[in-house]
Amino acid sequence: MATSFWLRSYGARRLGSTFPGCRLRPRAGGLVPASGPAPGPAQLRCYAGGLAGLSAALLRTDSFVGGRWLPAAATFPVQDPASGAALGMVADCGVREARAAVRAAYEAFCSWREVSAKERSSLLRKWYNLMIQNKDDLARIITAESGKPLKEAHGEILYSAFFLEWFSEEARRVYGDIIYTPAKDRRALVLKQPIGVAAVITPLASQAGIPSGVYNVIPCSRKNAKEVGEAICTDPLVSKISFTGSTTTGKVLLHHAANSVKRVSMELGGLAPFIVFDSANVDQAVAGALASKFRNTGQTCVCSNRFLVQRGIHDAFVKAFAEAMKKNLRVGNGFEEGTTQGPLINEKAVEKVEKQVNDAVSKGATIVTGGKRHQLGKNFFEPTLLCNVTQDMLCTHEETFGPLAPVIKFDTEEEAIAIANAADVGLAGYFYSQDPAQIWRVAEQLEVGMVGVNEGLISSVECPFGGVKQSGLGREGSKYGIDEYLELKYVCYGGL
Repeated sequence: MATSFWLRSYGARRLGSTFPGCRLRPRAGGLVPASGPAPGPAQLRCYAGGLAGLSAALLRTDSFVGGRWLPAAATFPVQDPASGAALGMVADCGVREARAAVRAAYEAFCSWREVSAKERSSLLRKWYNLMIQNKDDLARIITAESGKPLKEAHGEILYSAFFLEWFSEEARRVYGDIIYTPAKDRRALVLKQPIGVAAVITPLASQAGIPSGVYNVIPCSRKNAKEVGEAICTDPLVSKISFTGSTTTGKVLLHHAANSVKRVSMELGGLAPFIVFDSANVDQAVAGALASKFRNTGQTCVCSNRFLVQRGIHDAFVKAFAEAMKKNLRVGNGFEEGTTQGPLINEKAVEKVEKQVNDAVSKGATIVTGGKRHQLGKNFFEPTLLCNVTQDMLCTHEETFGPLAPVIKFDTEEEAIAIANAADVGLAGYFYSQDPAQIWRVAEQLEVGMVGVNEGLISSVECPFGGVKQSGLGREGSKYGIDEYLELKYVCYGGL
């Protein structure tokens, strides 16, 4: 497999990759490679206020095609969502650059496909080692461009690196089959072969020691995203599309991919239910709710979106949850010690949370804690807990992607399952119960791809990540994830 990446822009972007030997210097409108000394921290702050103290040698803002860093005719800005400071100007690639990346990937694939599994494994392991060696700097970049707490950014780097470690090991375990047929003079073989050029549309990119053209990075702004996405998805040299993002965008890309019947993997939107049954341990459920809802300030696709709490335990849970939020959640800049809740990615995201809260309150919901923008700045919103929530409110059928926890009271297990499954998406679901029989029933009946039982954090590289219904197609991670990038070939060997 060779890859051609297109990076989405959500206002704040993840900046390039890490090459310790590369240096950059400021220019009007962006950063370019420099042959002179790297700027010190004070100079860096002049054009990357959110990255104070981080070496500019780690920042790359051009596209990466065919083993070379290439500028684009235009750029787009990257801003720190916490302070609004400009971090830099990134190459805004278009259709021409996208097709060049696909061509480079295709030409590289012609020789890359013959590389042994052992060598591929070694390269992935090297990539993993480089990420671990640079994890602190990479985490600072993530905090600067996304606003998330530095501790969470460290966790994201480790989680990403573990995928490289896992697949460096799995690369040597891609096995085929021999099938014995009714005919005595025939043997049937099943081979697994790399699918070809894969266009991976994702917010993150990194690269280490991979042959030229095998890995390419094409950043672009929201303005160019539509035409670049269409160009990649319709290019005849692309065999596979992998996309992480909204269900709406995923449908558009699926439409483009369908015209040439490309293989696709889609990790799309979620609306995760978090169910607390009467038999649950309240303290355990509250801890899981905090972890699931407020990771990255609620901005992950597997964050709990709807809290369904059984009547007998409802009041105790809401009280304990509110107290835990006040005690454990601290809003602030991601670089500040003790911060657990950073800013949302942009003001549009804040407006969405605000709209959902106002809608819920207008329809009878009660604000238990929070409920408004935070005084720190335009991109901050208070961690918010609502009760008396009903199913006609926006927050129960529209993914929030923010620090809002709406609680719906229910009476029976059947009612909870019906509410949880009343969605056209199904990525993750969580529930808390101490009843063994109920645990099996609910785990099997929830219409989601991943279930957390008495657990609020479920992602692991060893396990298949993905959803059902309109939450996506295919799986990431685990032994199943590598199959998404392989083709099966049946060989009938006769004349024995």
